[in-house]
Amino acid sequence: MAAPQHLSASVDETVYDAVISGGRVIDPETGLDAVRNVGIDGDRIAVVTEAVLRGRRQIDARGQVVAPGFIDLHSHSQAILEGRLQVLDGVTTALELEAGVAPVGVAYERAAREGRPINYGFSVSWASIRRHVVAGAQLTGGALGFQHGLGSDDWRAPALPGETSAMLDLLGHELTDGAVGIGVLLGYAPATEPSEYVAVARLAESMGVPAFTHARPLVEQDPDVVIDGAEELTKVAGETGAHLHFCHINSTSTRYLDRVHRLVDGVRAEGATVTTEVYPYGAGMTGIGSDYFHPDRLHVLGATGTPEDVIYARTGETVASRERLLEIRDADPSGLAFIKAFDEAYDPERLVQIVGLPGAAVASDAVPLILDADQVLDAFQWPPPQSARMHPRGAGTFAKTLRVGVRETGTLPLAEALAKCSLYPAQILESAVPSMRQRGRIQEGCYADVVVFDPETVTDTATYQDPVRPSAGFAHVIVNGEEIVRDAQLQVDVLPGRPVRAGL
Repeated sequence: MAAPQHLSASVDETVYDAVISGGRVIDPETGLDAVRNVGIDGDRIAVVTEAVLRGRRQIDARGQVVAPGFIDLHSHSQAILEGRLQVLDGVTTALELEAGVAPVGVAYERAAREGRPINYGFSVSWASIRRHVVAGAQLTGGALGFQHGLGSDDWRAPALPGETSAMLDLLGHELTDGAVGIGVLLGYAPATEPSEYVAVARLAESMGVPAFTHARPLVEQDPDVVIDGAEELTKVAGETGAHLHFCHINSTSTRYLDRVHRLVDGVRAEGATVTTEVYPYGAGMTGIGSDYFHPDRLHVLGATGTPEDVIYARTGETVASRERLLEIRDADPSGLAFIKAFDEAYDPERLVQIVGLPGAAVASDAVPLILDADQVLDAFQWPPPQSARMHPRGAGTFAKTLRVGVRETGTLPLAEALAKCSLYPAQILESAVPSMRQRGRIQEGCYADVVVFDPETVTDTATYQDPVRPSAGFAHVIVNGEEIVRDAQLQVDVLPGRPVRAGL
């Protein structure tokens, strides 16, 4: 902790809705790092000051950090229960931008009808639109889960010229309906013609939104790939002027992260807009029917390239053979599975490299909860059932970043770690979503999305074996001026989340 600074003895006679007093306030944008009092009125920060403040609700933050609420650009966990796990990890906004949904209007309407504990938003899904145009699949607005249909071959077939035009028309329509950008799961359809990705990028540029891209494999991972994924993304960004966001650059680059980041840095220096994100774990997770989990493709992301890299999440089974992997893929193609890229215990340097990647935002890639076949989940249930399974990054990404990156290794100054969790994600979005200029900051006039935590004790508790354990150390979390975590306790009757849409 920084040494406390003496606060002014002056008194502001205004009575605010809430006052956070005596905390170490860190605003990554202005560089403020000092003891201050924060007054909140309605859904906005009204004042950040040394003066004594009066409030209808007083939050004593002495000895704790007061920071902007964290913004997760990459969360497939969009239901109420999963949002509650994320808010206990300091997240105040969680967006589905890599996979996206279609139609976005259906997804926004569903979230508004049900209520959400944190702010929410969606890109339009290139994969869903492609499945609809090329394979005749129904558009559901994401109701069937992000991984549904990824394992089928029909949507990965080459698109005819008329089909490409139809896809672009539908993508453009969804963008006019408020989609935050275009989610492009290119790595799940790696044989797609490169010209199609160029066309999607040009559309994104013309509409003033980012394209959130899961890149194709690298040539080191797959010598037969149509084009190296990192070279393609950076080249297309330079050629089209589009803002291309490189999703989970750590897990798609594996041990070649240095080369990939050099490409990104190079194209940025030439004026292209390429942004990146990371998560601090050594295993990825996606649908077991996807291209990545075919026995002949495990080398792309797996540590050894053998079935033993795969854990079928529904049962916790470590897959023992090629035959067993094919059997599970056939029986449950949308089922989620882990794939180990490296062992965190035996390769801690790689974890440090990931969390310290310069300029990268932190994003969870959280996945939906997995339940037993006969289990029915109440959307408002709390806590989640211990039998539920997911990737621990859905509960612990941001606390783990603070634990590993700041407290244990000193890789990141606290202010930089907070920028990765809040300011950088907001800046990635703000050209398409003007309201994001008022999030990710602790400044007068900004939305009151605020976290209060103890930097000496904040930690993740979720593990691969017990993944639904909430993070610890977040004493208070405020979303749009409403306290949803109070004295480290979740307020289950509060659903203050609001939509994040392009143009707003």
